[in-house]
Amino acid sequence: MQERRDEIVAAATELLEREGADALSMRRIAERVGIRAASIYKHFPSKEALEAAIISVAFERQAAVFERAEHDLVAIAEAYRSFAREHPHLYRLMTERPLRRDLLGPGAEARAAAPLVGATGGDADVARAAWAFAHGMTILELNDRFPPGADLDEAWARGLSAFTRKGRDKRDR
Repeated sequence: MQERRDEIVAAATELLEREGADALSMRRIAERVGIRAASIYKHFPSKEALEAAIISVAFERQAAVFERAEHDLVAIAEAYRSFAREHPHLYRLMTERPLRRDLLGPGAEARAAAPLVGATGGDADVARAAWAFAHGMTILELNDRFPPGADLDEAWARGLSAFTRKGRDKRDR
């Protein structure tokens, strides 16, 4: 049962990555797996549940990369940006709609967030602010919203410097 479920998630993710969220139909996913569309509902009660499974796997993938950054905020942000650039359709699925936490795999979101919280000295509010900065920069970059010639690497560096220990210490004075 779990093997088939994983196969469905993998096929759906591949379809999403190639064609975007509009291509995610139960019929098309089922064709890729070699089953009838109705059979997917034996494993997932709804399309929303399947999308949450895709997001859970993506959170786990991000977590593995973020954990290798060893609480280095800049490295985590670079990994976050790289993930979004390499997987723009998946990134949008993960971030553009309300997140159904009740449908996510247990601990997936928390595991992905933990390295960022650690990199901000355990301050969840600073971690949220850093994530909001990274997401804002990322989605604007993906949507080609910056002016031609804008130095995005410099903008990233300056923005992240506000979240480093040195930047926080200056605000605390």
